[in-house]
Amino acid sequence: MFHALADSTRRDIIGRVLRAEQSVSELARRYEMSFAAVQKHVAVLERAALVRKQRRGREQIVHGNADTLRKAARLLDRYEQLWRHRAQAISDILSEDSGKSEKRTDK
Repeated sequence: MFHALADSTRRDIIGRVLRAEQSVSELARRYEMSFAAVQKHVAVLERAALVRKQRRGREQIVHGNADTLRKAARLLDRYEQLWRHRAQAISDILSEDSGKSEKRTDK
């Protein structure tokens, strides 16, 4: 999922299809790349469950999957909390060590 989100074009595609469903052809007209390249971006997003495609006649309509994005956001929130806790623990340890060093030099 995060590999799929790492690319700016794919993030833009997700933003567009979350606002309104679009065909792959409509998406391809918005980018300075080939239709095939846009199809590949959509395929990466689809494998990551960030979008889903639905065939309508000759077109493939792309829909955003907000549930998967919410899962990613929750996961990132948990990692943020974890790293904030670890950073605070390191800060506390360094403050303790600094306090001990100051007491030694005061003697």
